[in-house]
Amino acid sequence: MDKFTTLSGVAAPLLKSNVDTDTIIRIERLTQNARQDLGPYAFEALRFRPDGSEDPACVLNEPPFRDAPIVLAGENFGCGSSREGAVWALIAAGIRCVIAESFGDIFYNNCFQNGLLPIRLSASDIAALGQDVEVDLVKQTVHSGSLTFHFDIEPVRREALLDGLDEIARTMKSAADIARWEDNDRVQRPWIWST
Repeated sequence: MDKFTTLSGVAAPLLKSNVDTDTIIRIERLTQNARQDLGPYAFEALRFRPDGSEDPACVLNEPPFRDAPIVLAGENFGCGSSREGAVWALIAAGIRCVIAESFGDIFYNNCFQNGLLPIRLSASDIAALGQDVEVDLVKQTVHSGSLTFHFDIEPVRREALLDGLDEIARTMKSAADIARWEDNDRVQRPWIWST
């Protein structure tokens, strides 16, 4: 996955609560498209009318926010089903960071497995952010205009995003230790190993 250090760009204010994974990407899109092709379908339930035309009331259709790499959201963003494809769709749409009051637990965990940074800030902090936002994972700050907000993130997850490593890649960093343990275990408990 791509490394995440800093990100600057327009932040789309999608300040709705309880945006679920089905709103982020419909299930049938996941069965019909490769993960890298999901971008055009991200948020289609919000962006399009039933006849397929763009809904002008959706902030994501407004010119400054069409290609925003950052989304500002309300509470419980990514709730609903445990659909990793929701994170894939956001990344394919060019979104690398979602700043929300809170997240659905499974969605939050899936973000770190795929290189998307979920940041928790208070509703008042999010409301104070302007259109242009800079996210610095190294300093753990969100900067907009004259405002700077600190955010918390688990150190292991922060390091994984900075290095661009998912859980498998992080495990493989210890491949030599794992091989040594296996060699020792073969001697200590040979009956466990079939070959």
